[in-house]
Amino acid sequence: MEQESELVTGEAVVLDVRAAKLASRGLAMMLDVALQLVALIVAMVVLSQVAAFGDEALALTLFLVTVVLIMVGYPVIFETLSRGRTLGKMALGLRVVRTDGGPVRFRHALVRGLAGFFIDFWALGMLGVVAVVTSLLSPNGRRVGDYLAGTLVIRERMPASRTPYVGMPPQLAYWASQLDLTRLSNDLALAVRQYLSRTSELRPEAVEALGYGLAQQVAAAIGAPVPPGVPSWAYLSAVLAERRRRDQAKLRPAVQYGQAYPQAASPVAPAAPAPVVQPEAPSAPVPENPFAPPG
Repeated sequence: MEQESELVTGEAVVLDVRAAKLASRGLAMMLDVALQLVALIVAMVVLSQVAAFGDEALALTLFLVTVVLIMVGYPVIFETLSRGRTLGKMALGLRVVRTDGGPVRFRHALVRGLAGFFIDFWALGMLGVVAVVTSLLSPNGRRVGDYLAGTLVIRERMPASRTPYVGMPPQLAYWASQLDLTRLSNDLALAVRQYLSRTSELRPEAVEALGYGLAQQVAAAIGAPVPPGVPSWAYLSAVLAERRRRDQAKLRPAVQYGQAYPQAASPVAPAAPAPVVQPEAPSAPVPENPFAPPG
């Protein structure tokens, strides 16, 4: 399970990251431990050949040194060379970063590796009980090694979010075409877009409260209040869709008339512009709320 975490950099910039919790970190740890066990088995087979020649003390010493190198050196080397990722973390899309959002260095990986061997997992960790308890009590899923090294494990591989399409309510198309949107700032438009993309995830009372506040800000910026009987989300959708339509119109290439060396031709009288048809008043009474809530 993951949750959003706010990290503050040295420049006082707040970073919204997705902190990896116990489930994903535990699975990555199981993959790393499996690889370490394979390396230990290979080392035992090699050292058994040394003991076969009668030098058991040398074989035992080499075995203890090999265990420490594999259990401590494996995470330290990988996290240092790959900037915070072991093979298990690569498979799960995890990465170790500093608490200010920067990449880890050798000293961070060394502290995490030593703490993981002696405190979190093996020597005094009761096969990971200390790490599990510490991670459950931590709001960001940090273990003892993370606290000592000043690090945090985050998810860097997230599903690509689909950019929501903001449609124009048909009832407000003509009304929106008459608006002056030059004073609508990019920041306010981005806030409206984020709100419209999350309406299906929020409670109805939260949708109404947030929409009302944003609608009042937009109305103050463009000088057009919310029409009577129009929901806040429909008002915001109309404003944002009209703004997008005008931006796309500016990006269209100018129509090229004629050729580089046009031939002589008789002038053609321009066609008369089509008459502008004003929208007719509805013949039937309009229902009390013709706007359907966003899906």
